Amino acid sequence: MHIAVYPGSFDPITNGHLDIIRRAAGLVDKLYIAVLVNKQKKCMFTPQERVGFIEQAVEGIINVEVVSYDGLLVEFCKKVNAKAIIKGLRVITDYESEAQMALINKKIEPDIETVLLVATENYSFISSSIIKELASYGSDISEMVPTHVQEAIVKKWREES
Repeated sequence: MHIAVYPGSFDPITNGHLDIIRRAAGLVDKLYIAVLVNKQKKCMFTPQERVGFIEQAVEGIINVEVVSYDGLLVEFCKKVNAKAIIKGLRVITDYESEAQMALINKKIEPDIETVLLVATENYSFISSSIIKELASYGSDISEMVPTHVQEAIVKKWREES
């Protein structure tokens, strides 16, 4: 069985993330979406909320499981017997940081490969931070995130205003 992990903070999940998930799920038998729990990072949504958003968004993709994790990614990969880490690339600066992380992960765990999937053109400009910024100004983000995520972001901004 080929198992892979697609890690990230997913704060929030975007349609670009979903594109990578769908494509990666077609390449492996089992795909774990690993939601990063990082106490130093200020996130808009809790890990539980992010897991819930992703679970709703990937409903119907039978070989995908959404979990949260805290710690080294390669340790999580070993725990679930994953042989690959999936990462999405939008722009050249993504490549630089992802290549560095891939080399570090390879040094720690030589048996785990990193697979880089290039973003589909329609999603290459989307990032979670851009979505949050646009939403803070009341801009339309409906084409960038699933509807349930858009509603949660709008609600969150109203509560904080």
